[in-house]
Amino acid sequence: MGEYSIEVTDSVVPGPHGGVPIRHYVDPGHPRPAAHVVWVHGGGFIRGSLELPESDQVARALAAEGIATTAVGYRLVRPSLSRAAHTADSRRARSRNRFPVPLDDVVAVVRQVQEQHPEGVILGGASAGACLSAGAVMRLAADGDAPLLGTFFTYGFFHARLPKGPREDRPRSRGHRRYSHSAALLDMLNRIYVGDPAVLRDPTAFAGGHDLSGFPSSLLLDADRDTMRASGGQFGRELVAAGVETDYSVMPETAHAFLNRPLDPAFRPAIDHIADWVRSRSLVTPK
Repeated sequence: MGEYSIEVTDSVVPGPHGGVPIRHYVDPGHPRPAAHVVWVHGGGFIRGSLELPESDQVARALAAEGIATTAVGYRLVRPSLSRAAHTADSRRARSRNRFPVPLDDVVAVVRQVQEQHPEGVILGGASAGACLSAGAVMRLAADGDAPLLGTFFTYGFFHARLPKGPREDRPRSRGHRRYSHSAALLDMLNRIYVGDPAVLRDPTAFAGGHDLSGFPSSLLLDADRDTMRASGGQFGRELVAAGVETDYSVMPETAHAFLNRPLDPAFRPAIDHIADWVRSRSLVTPK
């Protein structure tokens, strides 16, 4: 990749909960494919921003490949750990920005970008952002919106509870991630996201385990040593079973969130894989 100059523009998209910050990236000197990418960062629903490397650096790298990209600054869940947060009087505060608020933000951005780019939109997300992106696909399909050209997910979490899966998909996390990404803590983050346990069954909250026949062609890139690989691998098999054209790969010897570390050896190969896949989808007419 040679020298390039990326134009970056901040804007706000109207949404049901107020304005949603977005950041648009384009290399004006690079011939672009037809499709426009909407990119959603991760952070366990409670962390992250447009400044996160997983948001900013990924979007810049895609723009440098000639792929105009819009990053989404969706609202984060703001859980309270105080005892007062568990009283009836604080119910409203405890539920601030829980499901469906972050999902609504992503859907609002996708719809506006689709209006501005009728040639086609591809939606991508990382980790919790992959979960939100998958939920957005379910919502858009249910509401009869214009179809997406494709979706791509990196080290995503798609299920209300971590699947066991086959041996090759089982947790192989190392170091602190053996604890920070344990099944128990991941399940806790999911409950923080939804608030009401009954919502765990909502297909727009966690698409895994539901009817995925409305998905467009999808790319999944999982990390090798990652607890969440159990969910990503299972979701890939569910997409295939639903008849969805699916490209599933595991990046060897990688840990979770490798796209949040631009100096990680896997960062560049992953960007190249995504860019090649986006270009291939850009030649397809939305159904």
